[in-house]
Amino acid sequence: MKKVALFTALFFAIPTLVSAQMSMSQDKSKRPSPPASAECKFSDGRTIKVDYSSPRAKGRKIFGAASDKALVPFGEIWRTGANEATTFVTGANVAVGGKNVPAGSYTIFTIPKADAWTLVISKKTGEWGTDYPGEGEDLARVPMNVSKTAAPVENFTIAFDQAGSKCTLRMEWENTRASVDVAEK
Repeated sequence: MKKVALFTALFFAIPTLVSAQMSMSQDKSKRPSPPASAECKFSDGRTIKVDYSSPRAKGRKIFGAASDKALVPFGEIWRTGANEATTFVTGANVAVGGKNVPAGSYTIFTIPKADAWTLVISKKTGEWGTDYPGEGEDLARVPMNVSKTAAPVENFTIAFDQAGSKCTLRMEWENTRASVDVAEK
């Protein structure tokens, strides 16, 4: 009798759990790190779009030494956001920090350090989380400029600042800003 009751309970509970999981995965805006995007539009109408998930600081130490229990340890590859890997889709051939990037879809990662960051543009797409595919899939590694933000930044943010025919890709979180110029070729 106990087995029948257990089986019956599971029979009705599993569809409810699956349904709840599906609705959570379908409504990404309800995640603790909701989806966000940034776009740069060139004068000829071609665009660069970055899709990412925006984690919150929530009082945590974000960047620092691994021994300081920082969320993003210096010198290690970071998925640059949360959840799915951050995508970089360009409809134009561009130069990112002087490195040629043909029109196409890419995944971006970063390697943060206290005074210098590296933007990693990977040819492999579709990763989840921290699944960096390795240097063999890198299209380019580009140095980024690093500065302090005027005030603490709670939500990890990627944005483009546009000036004429170029855009500056900017990432901000905690008290750090990393940026690199992107120009259409």
